[in-house]
Amino acid sequence: MSNFLPINTILVPQGAEYKAVCRAFRGVTGSMPTVIGIPVGMKPLLKYLQQGQFLAPKSRVLIMGLCGSLSDRYTVGDIVLYQDCVSQGKQQECDRTLTTQLHSSISQKLSLVKSLTSDRVIWSTTEKRRLGETLAADVVDMEGFTALEFFNATGVSVAILRVVSDDCQHNIPDLTLAINSDGSLNPFPLAMAMLRQPLAATRLIRGSLTALKVLEQVTNLLFSGYSQK
Repeated sequence: MSNFLPINTILVPQGAEYKAVCRAFRGVTGSMPTVIGIPVGMKPLLKYLQQGQFLAPKSRVLIMGLCGSLSDRYTVGDIVLYQDCVSQGKQQECDRTLTTQLHSSISQKLSLVKSLTSDRVIWSTTEKRRLGETLAADVVDMEGFTALEFFNATGVSVAILRVVSDDCQHNIPDLTLAINSDGSLNPFPLAMAMLRQPLAATRLIRGSLTALKVLEQVTNLLFSGYSQK
């Protein structure tokens, strides 16, 4: 493990985000963090974490993935490092030491942000802007607060780094019905949601592909101290 980034475990939403992070470790021969795919959404993630025995106390966890922007300041492809997460009037802070280490390890443009964690997909520009303004939040995801609340109570240090995949100037398809109760994606409702809003779907796909590429690049950058074949 590299001296400057003592990460034991990387948690990343299952699916395309998980695959992007794993691609960054192709060819790594040295010891590396364990990369674990987690369910999408607050309730599925909490259930998963409560059932899991995969982390020891004093572990250092990095949560990675994509997020949506709630502010004109952040657009597709921007890398954001969380300071804290809010949800339903509560706040959880990321580990300051680990966050500082991450911040100093990335030479690319990186923004420290406040995140909102939502139990549903925030898809309309109107709601994105309203939430951004009323909560003073910069980005939105569906897992951050739950993970922080769980790990902060168990003595596990957590930092969160994500890449913006959709801005606050355009709607994305409403994918609420496409997420199963276990946090997996249901292909048929997903396809139907995309077909109902083809322009928004095209924009979301394009933004996601851009963000996934950046996610892979920033993972590679962070852990480039590991030995390669």
